[in-house]
Amino acid sequence: MTSPTRSPRRTGTCAALAVALAAGSAAALTGTASAQARPTASAVTTAPVTNGLYQSSYSERNHVLWTTSAVGRPPVTNSALTKVDPWTLKVEATYAPPVTDAATGAVEAVYGVAVDDEHNTVWTTNTRNNSVAVYSQRTGKHLATLPNVNHAREIVVDERHDTVWASAFGDGTLVAFDSHTLKEKKRVTITGSGPTGLAVDERSGTVYAADLTNDQIIQVATRSAGPRLIPTGDGPISVALSKDGRTAYTANQTGGDVSVVDLRKGIVTKSVATGQGPLSVATDDRSGNVLVVNRTDATVSVVSPRRSAVVETVATGANPNHIEVAGGIAYVVDKSGAGTEGKDQLHRIRLAR
Repeated sequence: MTSPTRSPRRTGTCAALAVALAAGSAAALTGTASAQARPTASAVTTAPVTNGLYQSSYSERNHVLWTTSAVGRPPVTNSALTKVDPWTLKVEATYAPPVTDAATGAVEAVYGVAVDDEHNTVWTTNTRNNSVAVYSQRTGKHLATLPNVNHAREIVVDERHDTVWASAFGDGTLVAFDSHTLKEKKRVTITGSGPTGLAVDERSGTVYAADLTNDQIIQVATRSAGPRLIPTGDGPISVALSKDGRTAYTANQTGGDVSVVDLRKGIVTKSVATGQGPLSVATDDRSGNVLVVNRTDATVSVVSPRRSAVVETVATGANPNHIEVAGGIAYVVDKSGAGTEGKDQLHRIRLAR
């Protein structure tokens, strides 16, 4: 999606993923290990996907990775929802968003993405069209466009509560949709805020948004009278939760670090420097580590909250844009243009344990 003013789930992947791709794929290992020993460093496999990559989301139900892409400024005529094999990183199918202007060929370009395995759908944010859309995971068919999400940036699915949340950066709003009926069911506006990244605790239904404008986390609980505002680091643009839901982590674009936030106390307990331009954050539920994409440095920092330190740094292509973690595998999309025919790349990182 387009960068706001300051710049810009799924578990269950098979644990037996091979370290290298099948023939024809590009692979680079950051460490070596025998077949019997655990790897001493994370192993990286890289493949070109398409131009204009933005985000990815893993489907446990279908064992596929969905990516979004969009190229250029309005009118955007080149955008796609792409289905990728997470084993081989080969493109399985590409689906074009609907055309919105026949005269120019403009399409409803897709940027943010999240899967709903319960209903076998995939949701996207259509940032330039101020809307979100729903597609069938089975056929790729466009099912619906849901309007009035001003500069829709990110989207997250709460399967337990049949709810999908989208962040509307343009007017400081969090919008909830019913994932079964596809109807809007809640709208929370925090005047003067700039919500970007989202995370949801499915046990409670509480959603958390990184507020890039005001250096805070916006918490919206199902039974609360209004949102709770929790201070965090400088320029938070992405947020993730610990496995137990008690801790939040924000990637702070301006601060160059990740904040560890105690959600019960509402305070930052630790800050760990990661590099220049942190843009996306995710947690590895197996190890408890936090992974941060540093866009300017073209790296992923693996942070141990327990040790309050970066325990590994993994190189990616230039301009990494988003990270998704599933079953001990991290997927990072970049905007490097370094792949075949100038395509952006997808990196599969088998995380060291």
